Amino acid sequence: MTNHRPVRVGAVAAAAALTLAACTNSPPASSAAGDTARSTPSSATASGLEQQYVSVVAKVLPSIVQITNGHDLGSGIVFDTQGDIVTNAHVAAGATRFQVTLAGSPTPVPASLVGAYPPDDLAVIHLDTPPRSLSPATFGDSATLQVGDIVLAMGNPLGLSGSVSNGIVSATGRLVSEPTGGGSPGATLPDTIQTSAPINPGNSGGALVDLAGDVVGVPTLAAIDPQAGGGPNGSGAGGGSPAPGIGFAISSNLVKDIAGQLVAHGGHVVDSHRAELGVQAVTVIDQTGQPSGAGVVSVVAGGPAAAAGITAGEVITAVDNTPVHSSAELSKALAQLSPGQAVPVTVLDPQGASRTVTVTLGQLPGS
Repeated sequence: MTNHRPVRVGAVAAAAALTLAACTNSPPASSAAGDTARSTPSSATASGLEQQYVSVVAKVLPSIVQITNGHDLGSGIVFDTQGDIVTNAHVAAGATRFQVTLAGSPTPVPASLVGAYPPDDLAVIHLDTPPRSLSPATFGDSATLQVGDIVLAMGNPLGLSGSVSNGIVSATGRLVSEPTGGGSPGATLPDTIQTSAPINPGNSGGALVDLAGDVVGVPTLAAIDPQAGGGPNGSGAGGGSPAPGIGFAISSNLVKDIAGQLVAHGGHVVDSHRAELGVQAVTVIDQTGQPSGAGVVSVVAGGPAAAAGITAGEVITAVDNTPVHSSAELSKALAQLSPGQAVPVTVLDPQGASRTVTVTLGQLPGS
């Protein structure tokens, strides 16, 4: 198969990635004469860690599946013994029928869409005839992750089924944005895990796993370096190449919540936990060609913005004292807030007069 579009690739955090990469070129500081010897892990310690890797792979790989939707390939995780598989919404890519290849089996199993929730880039599909040998993954508590924790990424990069890569948790709580395309409207993800474990096309929807063998995240996004030339395999808005060692995964706690709702409520999310303003907005460009705000195209009747007196034709320039220069920045600002929270929103009217109103945020609708 030549088309392996998922994983998503975005320019999020690329500037920071360039800065960090530059720092690695610095030579190490000189050590005192008496401190030149470096301690190295004993062979017993190394052997123990190696065996732990082997044990984790043996435990989790039976829970990882390959998903094709007719034109793209991605990964998924066995969610329960009833035949539900959790993956990314952009892996589903608007399709309703799929072929799922289970670990250890050469024969694909037909599956159908249970439901998708694009704002969190998650979806659940269901096997038509679930085998008795299904092995659901164990989902851990992503809130306990620490920077430096060793993690493994498992999935089907470039169609290479059952592949495993390793790295560490580089950061937690990252706010990232996925680009549109491939059947996905894009998404702003407020609480992702950044990892150095390589994430490549086809890894989307797979598992980020800790050394206890628990799934702590679902790989979904790889950063790009916008200043690097985009070759034949490059992708991302404005060109560029994947930035090595900078990938992002949706936290397992969110996955358990949203996937659980999709299964329990017939493919619907009934509680998104995400804030909304109740407007449709587009980016406004000023006279110099620079983005200058989020222009309100329409306002949801009875919604939070309408209740605060915001009207179509006005331009939002700040939310909760965070400057807003585009519709994407508006989405990012809202992604960091909570339903029911009262926040100041600054708008410009069509004549250019600025005012600030207090808006009690609503909840982003489910699916």
